[in-house]
Amino acid sequence: MIKILRDVKAPEIFIRVDDEADVSAAVAAIIADVRREGDAAVLRYSEKFDGARLDSLELTDEEASAALKQVDGAFVEILLRAARNIEAFHRRQLREGFELTGDNGEILGQKVLPLARVGVYVPGGTAAYPSTVLMNCIPARIAGVKEIILVTPPRPDGTVRPEIVAAARIAGATRIFKCGGAQAIAALAYGTESIPAVDKIVGPGNAYVAEAKRQVFGRVGIDMIAGPSEILVIADETAPARHVAADLLSQAEHDARARAVLVTTSEALALKVAEEIESQLAELPRESIARASIESGGKIILAGSLDEAVELANALAPEHLELIVEDPFPLLEKVRNAGSVFLGKYCPEALGDYFAGPNHTLPTLGTARFSSPLSVDDFIKKFSYTYYTKEALARVRDDIAAFAEREGLTAHARSVTIRFEPEAKK
Repeated sequence: MIKILRDVKAPEIFIRVDDEADVSAAVAAIIADVRREGDAAVLRYSEKFDGARLDSLELTDEEASAALKQVDGAFVEILLRAARNIEAFHRRQLREGFELTGDNGEILGQKVLPLARVGVYVPGGTAAYPSTVLMNCIPARIAGVKEIILVTPPRPDGTVRPEIVAAARIAGATRIFKCGGAQAIAALAYGTESIPAVDKIVGPGNAYVAEAKRQVFGRVGIDMIAGPSEILVIADETAPARHVAADLLSQAEHDARARAVLVTTSEALALKVAEEIESQLAELPRESIARASIESGGKIILAGSLDEAVELANALAPEHLELIVEDPFPLLEKVRNAGSVFLGKYCPEALGDYFAGPNHTLPTLGTARFSSPLSVDDFIKKFSYTYYTKEALARVRDDIAAFAEREGLTAHARSVTIRFEPEAKK
């Protein structure tokens, strides 16, 4: 049964990770093996962890064609409609460089360039995630990334889930490799005989994948260290209890460590939601996972007001925040920390997972306090450039020299003033 709590100020509901096993040593060993042995290590770990004995890692054109034939046309149309929504939203994120000119011929600018090659990790395990393919590959393609390398765990028979292949074709992935876990992250970071090293790795995964991303960061860029899925629902007395319960369970079924929390001003709603959760749990195919999540991390919190509820949400900085209240927009103005916000009674979080357009790769574990959803910005880099004429430098040379001298860096100062000294006589 989900817990109902009162007078809670700022519990560490989403940022507790003390129940996670320490996998750092195991991951470090896998990374070392992949660096040393390349493909051989990846193939060995694929057999050990995925039960797949592979002859090669890359999905061939023949394998891709066979997979695509297994995907029914109706689902392909759904993927295409979702992809159009995702593309329309993310195209608004494109940015251009700029250039400024000064009165004395100075030119200052910034260039915006796409990364050359990125790796996209798509989980396997207990569920297929073609939505992850769309959400990670489409922004990369829009940014202008030329090589999008997708890795995903193979099934025991050595194949890749057909829905993943279909989504990859639609989203613009250039190559697909049949490997998962920490070994796939290591291969993307350092390269093997088959898998090219990338500039950045994005995409969610289990604790081993998250730890591997942490360990290779610096060698490559990463999007974030993703934790278990989270949802916080703020609801008033007008919210339908059945809908609230269903939304909480939509995240609880992800993972036994997922966090599902309701904050409400209505005790009557709290009791109804608790009853609905029990009723709906019994109908879920993934009941054991969802129940474990609800019993370990699920909570209903009674708040004195909606303002107090939003204050709590800002303290928790949830991955997903639903505002199931009579008028959600005034509350939206008070939200400061959330990965993605869903407004009103007809906007379940699942809408964002699959279809609406905003990205579903979101900050977890309270990191929405300082980080943002995956976007086109994750697949670009910027550099600045500067041009000064002799006259322009002359106007500021004394300021620069004084600044450098104050920091004790006389060679810095000299590099400016020397340009205005007479040439030494030969």
